[in-house]
Amino acid sequence: MFAFPACARTCSPIRLQLMKFPGLFLLPLLLLCGLFFPVCPSAPAAEATAPARRPNFVFVLTDDMRWNVLGCMGDRMVRTPAIDALAAQGVLFSNHFCTTSICCVSRASILSGQYARRHGIGDFSTPFTPEQWARTWPALLRQAGYRTGFIGKFGVGDAKAIQAKAEAFDFWRGEPGQGGEWFIAPGDPTRTHTTARDGDQALEFLEGCDAGKPFCLSISFNAPHARDGKPREFQPDLRDESLYTGTLIPEPPTADDAFFQRLPDFVRESEGRRRWERRFATDEMFQTTMRDYYRLITGLDREVGRIVEELKKRGLADHTVIVFTSDNGWAAGDRGLADKWFPYEESTRLPLVVFDPRLPEAARGRTCGAMTLNIDFAPTFLTMAGLPVPEGMQGCDLTPLLAGQAPADWRTEFFYEHHFGPKIIPPSEGVRTLRWSYLRWLAPNPEQEELYDLDADPLESKNLAADPAHADTLQSLRAARMRYLETLK
Repeated sequence: MFAFPACARTCSPIRLQLMKFPGLFLLPLLLLCGLFFPVCPSAPAAEATAPARRPNFVFVLTDDMRWNVLGCMGDRMVRTPAIDALAAQGVLFSNHFCTTSICCVSRASILSGQYARRHGIGDFSTPFTPEQWARTWPALLRQAGYRTGFIGKFGVGDAKAIQAKAEAFDFWRGEPGQGGEWFIAPGDPTRTHTTARDGDQALEFLEGCDAGKPFCLSISFNAPHARDGKPREFQPDLRDESLYTGTLIPEPPTADDAFFQRLPDFVRESEGRRRWERRFATDEMFQTTMRDYYRLITGLDREVGRIVEELKKRGLADHTVIVFTSDNGWAAGDRGLADKWFPYEESTRLPLVVFDPRLPEAARGRTCGAMTLNIDFAPTFLTMAGLPVPEGMQGCDLTPLLAGQAPADWRTEFFYEHHFGPKIIPPSEGVRTLRWSYLRWLAPNPEQEELYDLDADPLESKNLAADPAHADTLQSLRAARMRYLETLK
């Protein structure tokens, strides 16, 4: 069985400006190597050493959040002051991706540090086995003496399995399904939004923390995920109803119908199109959906701000690492589709901000353009806590990156796979490099391929798979996919 080098897990803090034209220096290097196949840095593994004082962790996970709907990512309309402040004082990752774009699988990858091909969780009912759970970062941190808490949507396993997770944490406010049937329950006299409720529970957890015992809090907001099928799928907090009224939110450039017409028939007829029809089919529907989507994001930003202030109030802020990210991306009418699943940029690319107050001033306020993945959190948290990283984890430790170091042999690609719900969502696999996006639709016979040069075509509009000029690149990426299928098990 293949395993990434245990050392690993380091990454180069390439500036976003340098990432605009990565192919100019990347392709010759890849051709010299003779293959497209990344590894984590290959220096000998260092022994795990406990820091003088182990850091606390607050892991904030949102649901279905596009990578670019933050002020710090260039969106001038959305109001996210708390998250923007964390980015200004921490590290903003501009090339962060998930390896499977659907909540249950991505969350299993986040917790285990493994690709879906290894952890084997591919639906909403399959839980971790006891042996698998024992090797997740929440379980290992708790075993090492951390006070652990979980709030919100857990997302791995059926309702019975999720409720049983109460015994796996010191503080449990986790929920099955989407974290509640409604954003605001019709019978709730307080009209409390689930995002605010999750924030209240985070403060409740922090009330039980002190400087003498390290803690790890995971808070999983369901916002801005839709309450599918409800009369108002993106219902915001009542306090945010007036926000963005009259604001004209621009459509993504890939919302043009020409992008939809280029899709294979089986994608045009998929669940992604059906959800587009009830959210984005007219200009008015697009504005209604996106204004509520932005309201949900501003609402969760408010709760992030409350958590930060509570950490300061309790004297915990100077030793608490805060991570903000999403489980997967989201199509806002891109290519005439809605939601996630598909192996395009809007679906696989995610926001990521890491604030570590222990970093020197020179290492803060940076943008990192190196390729990071949702499987990287597990080895990162364990390394920060001075714990050994299990050999079965496939992610990479981000701590050298956070410190401003630049190892030369960080990954330049990753494998993407999506096999959930094949009757309504066409299954796909692919390889994404810094320059190229190769995807393969598995449902038709014969299978269909797409290839995009992201340097020349960042919107993924011109499929080069049949272009003889790119036959060598296509063949290299085909071979890389086959190697992944064998080595990631």
